[in-house]
Amino acid sequence: MSCFCWSVSLVSVVLWLSLLRTAVGGSHRLWLQTLNDTHVHFQFPRGFLWGVGSSAFPTEGSWDADGKGESVWDRFTHGSRTSMDTADVASDSYVLWDEDVQALQYLGVKFYAFSLSWPRLFPDGNATSEPNRAGVAHYRRLIRMLKDVDVEPVVTLHHWDLPQTLQERFGGWLNPNLVDVFADYARFCFQTFGGDVRYWLTIHNPFLLAVQGYGTGAHAPGVRGERQHPFIAAHNIIRAHAKAWHIYDKHFRCHQRGRVSITLGSHWVEPLHGQTTSANLELCQKSMEAVMGWFAEPIHGSGDYPASLKASNRGVLPEFSPQEKMWIRGSADFFSLAFDSETLRVVRGLARFGQMVTLDLRKVLLWVQQEYRDPDVLLPDSGWFSDQSVGVEDTVAIYLLKRFIKQLLHAVSTDGVKVLGYSAWSLLDGFEWNHGYGMRRGLFYIDFSRRQRHRIPKTSAHFYRQIVNDNAFPDNHTQHMIHAHFPCDFQFGVSDSTLQVHLRPFSPQFTDPHVYRWNYSGDGSLRPVAGVVLHTRGSQCTDFLFIQRHLLLVEAVGASHYRFALDWSELVPSGDVSSVDGEKLRFYRCVLSEVRRRGIQAVVTLYHPSYRSPSLGLPAPLHANSGWRNYSTVEAFVKYATLCFHEFGALVPVWITINEPNRLTEMYGGSAEGRWTVARHTLLAHAKAWHVYRVQFRQRHGANVSLALHADWVEPANPFLESHKVAARHFLWFELGHFLDPLIGGGDPDAHNSRDVGSSLISFTDDEKAELRASLDFIALNHFTTRLVSPQKSQERDCSLMTDLTWTSSPMGQAVVPWGVRRMLSWMKSRYGNSLPVIITASGVDDRAAGDDQLRQSYIRNYLQEALKARELDGVNLRGFYIWKLQDSYDLQFGLFTSAAHHSRPKASVHLYRDIISRRGFPSTSDPRPPCQRTDISTSCRFCAHMTENKPLLFFSVCVSFIIIFIIIICVLRKRKRRLTTQQLHH
Repeated sequence: MSCFCWSVSLVSVVLWLSLLRTAVGGSHRLWLQTLNDTHVHFQFPRGFLWGVGSSAFPTEGSWDADGKGESVWDRFTHGSRTSMDTADVASDSYVLWDEDVQALQYLGVKFYAFSLSWPRLFPDGNATSEPNRAGVAHYRRLIRMLKDVDVEPVVTLHHWDLPQTLQERFGGWLNPNLVDVFADYARFCFQTFGGDVRYWLTIHNPFLLAVQGYGTGAHAPGVRGERQHPFIAAHNIIRAHAKAWHIYDKHFRCHQRGRVSITLGSHWVEPLHGQTTSANLELCQKSMEAVMGWFAEPIHGSGDYPASLKASNRGVLPEFSPQEKMWIRGSADFFSLAFDSETLRVVRGLARFGQMVTLDLRKVLLWVQQEYRDPDVLLPDSGWFSDQSVGVEDTVAIYLLKRFIKQLLHAVSTDGVKVLGYSAWSLLDGFEWNHGYGMRRGLFYIDFSRRQRHRIPKTSAHFYRQIVNDNAFPDNHTQHMIHAHFPCDFQFGVSDSTLQVHLRPFSPQFTDPHVYRWNYSGDGSLRPVAGVVLHTRGSQCTDFLFIQRHLLLVEAVGASHYRFALDWSELVPSGDVSSVDGEKLRFYRCVLSEVRRRGIQAVVTLYHPSYRSPSLGLPAPLHANSGWRNYSTVEAFVKYATLCFHEFGALVPVWITINEPNRLTEMYGGSAEGRWTVARHTLLAHAKAWHVYRVQFRQRHGANVSLALHADWVEPANPFLESHKVAARHFLWFELGHFLDPLIGGGDPDAHNSRDVGSSLISFTDDEKAELRASLDFIALNHFTTRLVSPQKSQERDCSLMTDLTWTSSPMGQAVVPWGVRRMLSWMKSRYGNSLPVIITASGVDDRAAGDDQLRQSYIRNYLQEALKARELDGVNLRGFYIWKLQDSYDLQFGLFTSAAHHSRPKASVHLYRDIISRRGFPSTSDPRPPCQRTDISTSCRFCAHMTENKPLLFFSVCVSFIIIFIIIICVLRKRKRRLTTQQLHH
């Protein structure tokens, strides 16, 4: 059979491609390239092919049924393993093939990548002899059924299960005669099944076949060969593939109109420790060329092996003749890529060249695009594995699959890689080659201990089905922007932790009572005038230079509110308010006075626990006396709070009693009972302080009082499991309900079910319950991120936390999930109603950029957008949002400004936040509403503020003004006197 198709001169094509390849060059540029991760379309292109894959040996079973011959893997497993650890039955797909098709229909995929069993079709491997009729009939039934249900078959001719007779007769792929034997087998398959097959793959992952089968011996046929053996096997595999491609191209392409390729396995490698030195870049490129390039360069590239591979393996790497190079080059109609765990595992041991192997499918696809002139790419094998103990609830597998698909989406929508389709691997759990049943890779679970191999969809199957049906990345929280204002009284704030007392630098003015005389004796000295003493004033707030410099940063942000904490251990070192440090009390009074004078509202936290403090921020004697485990700390806190209310009350409109008591409990190790004692005491301390303020100070000062809770949002790690949804509800109750329910109550019916065992650990008397009830003026929440939660009985919360690998994360690993803040606020409204205002009193992200902190800018913009949606669309009574924090302490982390050691420079996020504040949110360009009018001192009299900050200049100005006025008066009087004198002379 033959047909003659019009073709361009091969020599011309080769010359043109050589010139193009030289022009492209720059193979190292990918490791130096910054990829765009910020903008991605969640929809895949129309017509994108979603599939799933499997192979014959791990799934078919029936190893000797209906005339099937023995494969090298049958011999390998029977000879080295127990009878329970073979693929004799495996997933039983030879018998249950129709159930496999039903599984495909459930997923909704458009193609099924599977392999033919060479020994099932030809028991002796000789395709020129009579085929096994049962084997031929089986694959015809399968292919026709796939076509009937609109699933495209993607057929691999050889996935490692070589007929054992060919191994014994020829020595397998070490013998060049196998090239012709394989070509005969390929011709038979093209002729027999080609009318219904549009995509053919000759051989699957020849890297593993050559290295593991003929080098390490980890795969069948188990040859522990000499150094040249893997190269010889690979050489013959490449020639066999090329011959099969030419057979199809010459005899079948014109009327079958199919496409043929070979599936190449790959990994990705990054420079060690991120050091992009020229040496590391060379080694990264060498690693890629030693694995995928080993086969891709002859077939998709130059027709010969990569130069680095030849240089490293002189004398052992076979050579192609000039005719073979022309014949092999271009012998693929698309690029078929396998990206899986086994290739990465082998590469880590053999070909990473000291660099870091990573799971980055996107960069592999980009490397293929740049190296091989932007080919069409199909991924018939991509996936990871689970432990054998994992059943249908394979939560981790969902997020690994999700990670690969997001990388794929970036490659397609952002980088323009021409990916035809993607296949999750694999359809079923099966016998995973040299790992046997020790791992699972299927979307459908099979219990291998049972005789009946029922296919049960795992949660990863439900997840993949959703992706296939939507033809989109599974993101239910697409961020659409709304245009709206925050109200004029909305609190745009900036938050800090404990504001340390800085008594230095100190610059006293007008405190020296002496008068000095300069150069009186001609020696240039300054000497006091004896007997002359002037009246002086006391120290002023302007003497503390730190305060002025620090508050200039707050002012530069444009925030209406500044939140910071007092240092309890510094103000009252002994814990007894009868021995207050007066100088430090004055320092904080000066801070608050200056904050108020600048038109900024102070939000003061009385106690901010800190891991950095040996005493957790408590006065040392209280910490030594068991801290919050001891009720005496409650009494000491109430006295301390009363002192602060008395000393600073006139200057503070908002008080936070304790910051994050739900995190403070974690700072105390030991038993759960001890931690709940800490929680109980902090709640009582807050309530008692709140009542002190209500009774003694509210009528006079009118401030609001609350406590601030850490309030990250959580999502069920596995949205397909009710147990994970229950775990998420329980976590929120555990983190927030334990603290808010006693203060304001809660209406969640799940709040007090049998799972909430912690409720019995915090017990209050009736009097204490009455004291706790309604002891909040607003709800203060510190929100930073969103986490995933799954049930785990061994944990105190009955759950464990994880993160979604596809979420953007900071250098410190904080996930950036803007929609989480909106969900948290909506949850607060649904549970506690809308009567109390809610303020986000801290929210921020670390960013190591010293100037253009793009991650933080994105965080501020998107989190404020979601907060605005919570107000405008969900009706949440949100009254404020504070960015954490003002300034870095040392390293580049959360600060809007760099540390003092880095000259307190503003980052780009300062200008962004200030702009949002000035516009009160995100108004549309056509919004007619005027901006809010501010009447604070900082805007109404800039000159006055400047003069007040510079009192020596003010004094000098007053003196000069008096002198000028005096001179003017004298001049006027003298002029009048002359006029009167002149008039008298005339008379």
